[in-house]
Amino acid sequence: MKIKFLGTGTSTGVPVIGCRCPVCCSNDVRDRRFRSSLYVKTDDAAIVIDTGPDFRTQMLDNEIEQLDAVLITHPHKDHLAGLDDVKPFTWMNEKTFPVYGNNHTIDTIKTEFSYAFEKFRYPGTPTFDTYEVETEPFTINSTEIIPIPLLHYKLPILGFRIKNMAYITDASAIPDNSFSLLKNLDILIINALRKKPHIAHFSIDEALQMIATIAPKKAYLTHVSHDFGRYEEIAPQLPENVYLAFDGLEVFT
Repeated sequence: MKIKFLGTGTSTGVPVIGCRCPVCCSNDVRDRRFRSSLYVKTDDAAIVIDTGPDFRTQMLDNEIEQLDAVLITHPHKDHLAGLDDVKPFTWMNEKTFPVYGNNHTIDTIKTEFSYAFEKFRYPGTPTFDTYEVETEPFTINSTEIIPIPLLHYKLPILGFRIKNMAYITDASAIPDNSFSLLKNLDILIINALRKKPHIAHFSIDEALQMIATIAPKKAYLTHVSHDFGRYEEIAPQLPENVYLAFDGLEVFT
């Protein structure tokens, strides 16, 4: 399985518009972050988790030409706003495009992209098959996906487990019942917004505590803000099996 980080930033991306902090002014490409998104290629499925405002550019920059489905963790704009740009995949395959999310996410998609669900649609609009998922595993082709219930402050959101990898973003808490879904992982990807605590996101220290509890073989930090610090400062300070992800990073498992 191939995993590629299409974006590893928070809702503003990095650099932040108008900011002149050392991170935003860094010349290190590892400090330049699109909104968080992940591409996963298994033996028989090509999947993207979250389609934020940078989705089109991420697809083009990474020369991704195959996409079978999209998983949406939650309906905030930095994770959903680019969904319209899946439409070339509907044209190429001449079929509706599968999108998976929890009830609130699917309701939001049907509201914000209502033109895609109208009886008489404008030519060229995308066509979606929406699937509400909460706790039960489902398959894309023959690849099994396990939804992982999480909390983003008080908002119920989803992480996803695909084989021996789990993806968690925007979480501030992992319910007790979800830990059983995170056993025996080779790779855990988890959000770590910044050093200081935040009401709706794990901080670095909180993410490291979760990694220690879950005990994957390797962990990658994502959904990083400019308050996190520069890559070259933070990466060497992390535990031996924990890595700071950056846009374009590929991992194989």
